[in-house]
Amino acid sequence: MAEEIGATALGVEIEKGEKELFKWFIASFLFGKRIQRDIAAEAYRIIVDKHGRDTPTKLGSCSRRALVGMLGEARYVRYDESTADRLIKLCERLDREYGGALGAIRERSEDRRELEKRLAQFEGVGPKTVEIFMREAQKVWF
Repeated sequence: MAEEIGATALGVEIEKGEKELFKWFIASFLFGKRIQRDIAAEAYRIIVDKHGRDTPTKLGSCSRRALVGMLGEARYVRYDESTADRLIKLCERLDREYGGALGAIRERSEDRRELEKRLAQFEGVGPKTVEIFMREAQKVWF
């Protein structure tokens, strides 16, 4: 089995707070799909580092076409359209229901199990994405 990629490998510093947690959530979302790890990492770098889509508002306001283009630039093409749609919906819901803050999800959850359940309610976020995200987020949340 290939070695798992962590937040620090992408330059994400979880302990620095909300913005970094969001960046790791996006990376986890991309890694959680059936796509090569290196392609998912490149998609993250293009979306977040190159295009600066590093907050729910910035990513959520991106057009579907532009986001599909960014994914294509990373060769993340197998699921590019559905991934673009789901990322935009994820950001819109995070803004609408939680004020754009993953920390608000943590605050509203009684325990880790409820937190993971809330995360999994976002379209396109399955058990693998939650597992990947929590591997790093638990360091600052629990």
